[in-house]
Amino acid sequence: MAEHRSMQRAALLDAARSLLSEGGTEALTFPALAERTGLARSSVYEYFRSRAAVVEELCQVDFPLWAAEVAAAMQRAESAEGKVEAYVRQQLALVGDRRHRAVVAISASELDAGAREKIRAAHGGLVAMIAEALGEMGHAQPRLAAMLLQGVVDAAVRRIELGAAEDPSVVTDAAVAMVLRGVKG
Repeated sequence: MAEHRSMQRAALLDAARSLLSEGGTEALTFPALAERTGLARSSVYEYFRSRAAVVEELCQVDFPLWAAEVAAAMQRAESAEGKVEAYVRQQLALVGDRRHRAVVAISASELDAGAREKIRAAHGGLVAMIAEALGEMGHAQPRLAAMLLQGVVDAAVRRIELGAAEDPSVVTDAAVAMVLRGVKG
C-alpha cells in the first residue's frame, strides 16, 4: 500500500511538472491533475491539501536536483572565473528541462508565505555557491554581487523562454560575458 501511494504521489508530481511547464501556474488545477493521472479529483486531495502543497513538494523534490547539477558543473571548473561561468551556463542549459520550467512557473506564481520561504531558502543555497566563487575572485561584496548575478541569469532565462529572436546560445554567451566583464563586453 505504501509503495502504491508513493507511486501515485510521484505520478501527481510528474503531472504537475508537465502542467506547469506547458501552461504555467494557471494550468495547475486539481481537475487537471486528476485527468493527467487517471485519478478521481477527490483522490488528488488525499495526497495534497492544496495547490500550494503541490508547489511546495515540487520545490522540495526538484530544486535540490537542479541545484546539484549547477554545483557539479561549478566543481568541474578549475578557476573561480570558471565556476562563475559554469554557474551561469548550467542554469541556462537547464531552461528546457521540465523541472526547471516548473520551478520558474512556481516562482512566478502567487504562493503562500511557507512556499515562498522554501523557494527563497533554496535560492539562497545557489546564491551562497556563487558568492563563494565571487569571494575567491576578490569581489568586495560577494553576496550582493551574487544576487545581482542571479538577476542576470533570471533575465536570460526569461529571454530564452520567450523564444526571443536570438538563439539560446547567443543569450547564454551574452549573459556569461555580462557577469564576467560587466556591460563593457
